Amino acid sequence: MNLSLIYAIVALVSGVFFREFTKLNGFTGVTSLGKVHTHLFMLGFFLFIIVALFAQNHDLEDQKSFRLFMRVHNIGLPLVALTMTVRGVTQVLDMDLSRGLNASISGVAGISHILVAIEIISLLLALKKVVKD
Repeated sequence: MNLSLIYAIVALVSGVFFREFTKLNGFTGVTSLGKVHTHLFMLGFFLFIIVALFAQNHDLEDQKSFRLFMRVHNIGLPLVALTMTVRGVTQVLDMDLSRGLNASISGVAGISHILVAIEIISLLLALKKVVKD
């Protein structure tokens, strides 16, 4: 529940940042900043609410795949949010990025999304095991 609360607060802050930053810069187009809020709410806040419901009746912490999920998730999701924020700020400010910097941002975003995929699979395996037992 603590992680759910933390991700909810960060999601709300990211939503306010998106709204105010784009308004301040007179930006009206589509940007990655608008998706950070949703990612943090769904993959942070709501996901940990669901995990908390399962944890009430099952020993999730005993599952190796759940422990992997917890470690990787709290690296992968913040990294996703960070790279989306960086990409969104560069879009709003209409910054000309070098090919190398652009590729670096995309590369880190790709790695962070791979981490999210690994953690989701790990969580599903843990939930499958505790429900089966």
